[in-house]
Amino acid sequence: MRALWLLLIIGLVGGLHAYLRRDAPETIGPGDPRLETGDARIVMLAAEWCGYCRKQQGDFERANVRYRVLDVDTPEGDRAMQAIGARGVPVTVIGQNVVRGYNTAQLDEHLTPLGYRVY
Repeated sequence: MRALWLLLIIGLVGGLHAYLRRDAPETIGPGDPRLETGDARIVMLAAEWCGYCRKQQGDFERANVRYRVLDVDTPEGDRAMQAIGARGVPVTVIGQNVVRGYNTAQLDEHLTPLGYRVY
């Protein structure tokens, strides 16, 4: 019975911690692509083997989006992935915003103010 209470308390504390940190600003450390994007530059973390990465790159090419690709299979791309805590690709850094996955709604939300009409 004590073990059950202990697990319940640990779960509650963990949930409270996650809830309180949800609005905390992410820290930017070495290798983080946000260091080079400023407010308007775009960096896409991608891999050659990723179908969604190729699809998003095609979308960007058709809309003439100016962006840089970092291959996550290179040391520089791996450092960038670790710096922002990403586990999958594509990850697109637009200014200081991080869009995880092929999320056209979020991409559109951050690209439109920069004058790009992609989606």
